[in-house]
Amino acid sequence: MRAILALLLLALTQESKTEPFAKEIEAFEAKDKLNSPPENEIVLVGSSSIRLWKSTEAFPDLKIINRGFGGSQMSDSVRYADRIILPYKPRIVVVFAGGNDINAKKTPEQVVEDFKALVAKIHGALPKTKIYYISINPNVARKSQEPKCRKANELIEQFTKSDPRLGYIDTAGHMCGEDGGPRPEILRQDGLHLNDDGYKIWNEVVGAVLRKS
Repeated sequence: MRAILALLLLALTQESKTEPFAKEIEAFEAKDKLNSPPENEIVLVGSSSIRLWKSTEAFPDLKIINRGFGGSQMSDSVRYADRIILPYKPRIVVVFAGGNDINAKKTPEQVVEDFKALVAKIHGALPKTKIYYISINPNVARKSQEPKCRKANELIEQFTKSDPRLGYIDTAGHMCGEDGGPRPEILRQDGLHLNDDGYKIWNEVVGAVLRKS
């Protein structure tokens, strides 16, 4: 009996290791069962900056489905795309991820390859969907990682030029100080996440793109 219990515990542990953010994804699905989101609208996906974004308030004239989950990397959006993106058959997908990837020691090249995988997964099911990538913004908490984040931005921007269904939204360029570094006044006390002033920049820059699409 103890051996069986040990095997079951091992299996559960291994499953939990291979399914990060399972609770967050299940919460989205439970919410969808109670109130099914509309199809052919706009899905936001990515890390905590997406999750913390008051997107429905920012864009009252647009129908937004926010599927950000904190701490996630680009590969996590790929993993769960068939559960939190594809079911809504969105006309537009907006992605913000990559900073956590760099913080986890992934290379800029790995970030863009994961973004390519996400694009392939979305377009494999929804070939007409427009996909926009929001650039990784400079911040104080991870200032030493800025060169790699800029490189990831550059590689993804270059990739988006290869397909008219892709777009690159340069918010980072609006978030640098005169010295080219991060602006603490648009960040929360953690020096990483955007505060209301930071989101005002996103609202203006991203909103202009969405309203033209």
